[in-house]
Amino acid sequence: MPQTGNVLVIGAGIAGMKASLMLAGASNKVYLVEKLPIIGGKVIKNEESFPNLECSTCMVAPIQQDILQNPNIETLTYSNVEKIEGSAGDFSVVIRKRARYVSLTDCIGCGMCYEPCPVSLKNEWEENLIDRKAIYVPCSGSLPNVPVIDSEHCLKLNGKEECNLCVESCAFEAINLDDSDEIIEIKVGAIILATGSATFDLSTLPNLGYGTLPGVYAPMEFERLFASNGPTLGEITLRGSEKVPESIAVIHCAGRREQKYCSSVCCMYSFKFARFLRHKIPSARVFNIYSDICVPGKSYQSFYRSVEGTDTEMLYTSSIGDVSVSESGSGLKVSYLDAAGSLQELNVDMVILAAALVPDPDVAPLAAVAGVDLDPRGFVMTVLDGSGSMETSRKGIFVAGTAEGPKDIQNSVIQAESAAGQVMDIVKSKVSSL
Repeated sequence: MPQTGNVLVIGAGIAGMKASLMLAGASNKVYLVEKLPIIGGKVIKNEESFPNLECSTCMVAPIQQDILQNPNIETLTYSNVEKIEGSAGDFSVVIRKRARYVSLTDCIGCGMCYEPCPVSLKNEWEENLIDRKAIYVPCSGSLPNVPVIDSEHCLKLNGKEECNLCVESCAFEAINLDDSDEIIEIKVGAIILATGSATFDLSTLPNLGYGTLPGVYAPMEFERLFASNGPTLGEITLRGSEKVPESIAVIHCAGRREQKYCSSVCCMYSFKFARFLRHKIPSARVFNIYSDICVPGKSYQSFYRSVEGTDTEMLYTSSIGDVSVSESGSGLKVSYLDAAGSLQELNVDMVILAAALVPDPDVAPLAAVAGVDLDPRGFVMTVLDGSGSMETSRKGIFVAGTAEGPKDIQNSVIQAESAAGQVMDIVKSKVSSL
């Protein structure tokens, strides 16, 4: 295969992995670049995926293994794309592979290097619910199961102390503190952007108390709280205590008024949370406070009907933007306007905010490097030709998954397969002309 028949996929979430496997299965050489030290994306943060509530890690783990073992896929974790030049069929790409300081081939993932490290930091992957060391894997079950050293906080790497405790603890000599970044230059015929999305910054909504009231949770915080490989091993307790919540309110559309669009997945994961809670804490009362319900598709409708009135009490508000959360004794008070416009108050132990999906913070810099346009909301824009193409404003560069806009896992996979098919058209025509 000529170099111009190779393909670059940026982002190793579910969309990026699916696109990579489809391309590799057609005998294309694929470079899969991921900024994190692990692959799998946000799906592996979920315990279960709606609407069938299948085990997320069970679903994704075989895909991760296929990625890591496929001879046609070169996976570059802890890496960033710094430059993209050229045109469709003949792109030149510069990638910075950041120093990991731990050998991917020599490390066996025993974890003996974690405990000696004297540094303690909040674990961002675990939504800051627990601490991690300067040498760490983001979570249990990470793939590849090889730690990375946070050079910014490592005592030796940032010049604060002559600490070698992790090196001394490794019996396999897998840690090299003299490691350095590597610059990789490749030629590819096409590129797929599959960098995912983020959630709305809930701290900008002071009326909902996120960041100031410990009983208020962002959606991914609750996902990790429930997850069996999460910080509490699946035990649902309130932040900073061992108290099990007896009443929980899920507030829909947090940030929708500010974002001015529906993220389409928030209602479904809100109902999934209700099912979680009833499963884990059968005696708990669960309330969903909403002004709109979005459950597209018959399978989603069926799931919603199975939860409504069984796992949760549905409370309608005429103005979701005016819902507020405040302290009330040892718990929380949720205030909202009912259908008649009358003020109602609800006392609960925990509040979960269903936050809107927003563009990943890194998508704008990447779009500038790739030379592609963003839509008015900040997601990667596709060509508006009515064909359903996943091609961006720059020919030969495609997008898939939530980098293009809010969507569920199923539609992310559909887009990934569509983008991969369109890439193969370019790669095939270019190679045939050589």
